[in-house]
Amino acid sequence: KTTPSVATHSGYLTFFLDNDLFAGTDENYTNGARISYVTAGAPVIEIPFIQKNLERFSGNDQGSSLLQRIWGFEDPSAAQYSYGFALTQLMFTPENKISPVAPPKERPYAGWTGIGFSLHCHDNRALNTVEISIGVVGPHAQAQATQDFIHNLRNIDKFRGWDSQIPNELTVNLHFEQKRRWTDLRKINLPFNLEIDGFHETGYAIGNQITEAHVGFLMRVGWNLPIEFSDARITPTAHTQKLFSGESYNKKNWSFYMLAGTRLTGVLHDITIDGPVFRNFDTGVTREPWVGEVYAGFGVRYVGWEFNFVQTFRSKQFESQRKNQSFGSIAIRKRF
Repeated sequence: KTTPSVATHSGYLTFFLDNDLFAGTDENYTNGARISYVTAGAPVIEIPFIQKNLERFSGNDQGSSLLQRIWGFEDPSAAQYSYGFALTQLMFTPENKISPVAPPKERPYAGWTGIGFSLHCHDNRALNTVEISIGVVGPHAQAQATQDFIHNLRNIDKFRGWDSQIPNELTVNLHFEQKRRWTDLRKINLPFNLEIDGFHETGYAIGNQITEAHVGFLMRVGWNLPIEFSDARITPTAHTQKLFSGESYNKKNWSFYMLAGTRLTGVLHDITIDGPVFRNFDTGVTREPWVGEVYAGFGVRYVGWEFNFVQTFRSKQFESQRKNQSFGSIAIRKRF
């Protein structure tokens, strides 16, 4: 079986940053950073060993008949492939930064750092992403060192309770997400040469870092909508790539668009709230089983460079959380 690559370039390098500084706070999910590289396309025979072993979960004809029925493609033999790598660090802190111990009923100190290996499979209507991530929570994640370095640069008081952070534990997680296109949107004629597209997404994660399932949707409206896209927020399957096959690459050098979306997540386990699975550690807080969020932002592209900004409004993630959270996200990507 061979699947030729139709890409005219090699791939996408993207830097992602989430930070609640954009909302004027420094608490809860306070910072996330990721650097990701995804190929523009690859024949199946060229996919590396780790990503090749994810193919059975991708919904193509190499997987189980059940997955093909749920996540599959109209013509699996026409699916196109790409693969990627990502390095990510996530950081969580309480509201009270001066207490030398974890403040009761507030978000526990936690950091997670990990690497991800992803496989992306798409046709002209659906994009399936499968990723395995291997990481560590706890002091080995070096979240305190990262935060202290940034606070020193900006001359900001340091958080004093990192000694009480969630302890070290190795994590292994499997993530899956499907984006399915709303094809009828592309047929709408808008004034001023505007274009519109959108898709809904469904996904799940299984592992000791996080176990969850989610649904959501996203829409874009603008001029010369790029066919390569990822929203700016750091989600486990956030990677820049060509969304769907059957489209030519952008004929114009620039794009500008607005975007908006929402997501609902059912959470069974979150190591940064529930604590480690294989160690006895009481975080003192109780996870909310449902988390909702809405987000909106914009994107600008010029030739091979693109910039996105998104603001997210997220509901409470644990029962004693005092208020909902907001944070901003940026993504800077270069097409090679």
